[in-house]
Amino acid sequence: MALTGNHFIAGEVRGAASPRFESNPFDGPSLSVAEGGADEVDQAMQAAEGAFAVFSEVDGPGRAALLREIAGQIEARGDDIAKYGQAETGLPEARLRSETGRTTGQLRMFADFVEAGKDAEPREDTALPDRVPVARPHLQMQMRPVGPVVVFGASNFPLAFSVAGGDTASALAAGCPVVVKGHPAHPATGEIVAKAISDAVSACDLPAGVFSIIQGATHELGHALVTHPLTTAVGFTGSLRAGRALFDLCAARPKPISFFGELGSINPVFVLPNALAARGTDIATAWAASLTMGAGQFCTNPGLLVLPAGEEGDGFVASACKALAKVSSQPMLSEGIAQAYTYGRDAIAACKNVTSLLSVEAGARIAAPALAETDAATFLNDASLGHEVFGPFGLVVRTDSAAQRLELARSLDGQLTFTLQIDPADRMEARALLPVAQQKAGRVLANGFPTGVEVAGAMVHGGPYPASTNFGHSSVGTIAIRRWLRPVCLQDLPEWLTNG
Repeated sequence: MALTGNHFIAGEVRGAASPRFESNPFDGPSLSVAEGGADEVDQAMQAAEGAFAVFSEVDGPGRAALLREIAGQIEARGDDIAKYGQAETGLPEARLRSETGRTTGQLRMFADFVEAGKDAEPREDTALPDRVPVARPHLQMQMRPVGPVVVFGASNFPLAFSVAGGDTASALAAGCPVVVKGHPAHPATGEIVAKAISDAVSACDLPAGVFSIIQGATHELGHALVTHPLTTAVGFTGSLRAGRALFDLCAARPKPISFFGELGSINPVFVLPNALAARGTDIATAWAASLTMGAGQFCTNPGLLVLPAGEEGDGFVASACKALAKVSSQPMLSEGIAQAYTYGRDAIAACKNVTSLLSVEAGARIAAPALAETDAATFLNDASLGHEVFGPFGLVVRTDSAAQRLELARSLDGQLTFTLQIDPADRMEARALLPVAQQKAGRVLANGFPTGVEVAGAMVHGGPYPASTNFGHSSVGTIAIRRWLRPVCLQDLPEWLTNG
């Protein structure tokens, strides 16, 4: 398709006369992109508010039809998505094709869920007029969409967590119009997907204001979207610093709104002694592969590994270093991400009592694997060692005892995932760690690795702060829809009023 670099606001291309910025693709020519501002935000939010009156009353089958139409429109543009996605992000075609399938599969999963009416979660208490001492009224609870939702496209998933990703798909499934802030790292890919959604809205004969995208690279655009009086909730996936700033803006509004942000996680992996003895080399090799998958640019990247001290632990570290040394350097999604990776890696390596085991300089936008090691006492006494380094960097923490590993687990901040590498002989220690793991993370794994988030109804992709800003939410799985719904109780409403 011919790219414009402009916004799609309620089905219309806008921004031809706006200020522009140049995209910075990994390969190929840049794109001149419109810079959205307060005027575009107001246009999009007004259109979304107007569409809400209609879209919020569309039944489950109607919303399901829209989600399936979006999936079909995206699939029809699969070649363009792969072409421009590769150029902008440096991701390989196979990854982009897979991510496209994940995105369309998620849309269809939500469609099946709302078509079956499972999002409504109805509850009813029949009237008890003769109850003593006080009669009970007839009570019906139903879930209702909250209103126009703002979604921030993510940098590390140009499809699955971006324009048509989980936040957008779940908000539309709930009956909420969506205004997306496109990510400046992949504006061409975002425009292609935005056109797919806009065409799907039109094909389903829904109000055009159900979906808009505003391109832009400024903090002012994000501020305008979050603080607009018609915005009712915000979805965000990104850094702790940016997410916390937006979260604070949501809370500081005259009418505070919900902010569902996924902000950061080091996704600890605890290797217990008997698992280490039985299969340490295999675990080390698999961990290295998970750590470097996609140049480590996954929110579930297992950046912290907790390991017993001693000869078997030494062997594990040697095996991990050997596996990491074989991994080729890989492009990162943007120069900013590459710079932040280098800074974070070097900052941890420079800390007292931290030993750098592997570190290779690879280029301005290229990342090579890196590994460092420290002891539990140092980790427990230096909070900076628990900060996320977004990229293929791992920190190994050596421990002296089960008690020390339990203390370390209790010291961790909230996480997306917590992994236990265990054998049956580790049962007693694993049982002590399990309740801590459940308290600290949204997903607890045994004998696996957290990269690769299954798109399924029972999945939880969230966790206690700072993994996310709302411990009760997930950005993957059917529970994601609940973020954009609120319960309403109907008391003694007559049937002729509620049933059409």
